[in-house]
Amino acid sequence: MTRQLLIEAIPILSDNYAWFVHDGPSGPAAMIDPAEEAPLVAAIDEAGGRLDMIFLTHHHTDHIAAAQALRQRYGARIVGAAVDACRLPPLDIAVRDGDVVPFGAEQVQVIATPGHTSGEVSYYFPTGPALFCGDTLFSMGCGRLFEGTPADMFASLRRIDALPGGTLLCCGHEYTQSNARFALHVDPANPAVQARVREVDALRARGLPTLPVSLDVERATNPFLRAPDVATLGRLRKEKDSF
Repeated sequence: MTRQLLIEAIPILSDNYAWFVHDGPSGPAAMIDPAEEAPLVAAIDEAGGRLDMIFLTHHHTDHIAAAQALRQRYGARIVGAAVDACRLPPLDIAVRDGDVVPFGAEQVQVIATPGHTSGEVSYYFPTGPALFCGDTLFSMGCGRLFEGTPADMFASLRRIDALPGGTLLCCGHEYTQSNARFALHVDPANPAVQARVREVDALRARGLPTLPVSLDVERATNPFLRAPDVATLGRLRKEKDSF
């Protein structure tokens, strides 16, 4: 029987998600981008009270604020980018592009995805498959270029686009509804965009998350992932910033 990781989106702060990945009550457990202690402790304790690893995608406070508290409570090891170690909580495992981090039977692949920040990394779990991409890629959008360039973001999105189409994209924020409006503005005749807008509106009307979403869906609907070149991505990002 094929083992299936359990992936839970946990709403935190105003519109963030922390992602809880575990392998049943007796298997390893990890939290990606923890920034609010109480709801994460509740989820961990409900699943058996085990947390082995904390993966950090980048240094912004709304992705790391609870990491140290969770480490102290559960003894979890913190994984983050070596190049950003000075801006992250103390790292137990400092990673670089191409590194592999063992997580139970899983071999988690580290992919450098700068653009939103200079040191951002994404974590690819082949079982799923699932990518935890922080603020690099959102459903129907991408992160603001706070520290990187359009060329950085274009290259990062190309690396994500090279993954299998069934990969579940586990993004850091619930931005899909506003991103969908911009995608419809950019590509109003695209039936896939139209369908996704309807789906997203229905999910949010019921208070449900729009994530995770498959890479195949994003290939059909995300204007930034679909951008053919750096110049187009840069133009779209500027337009979205004031949309």
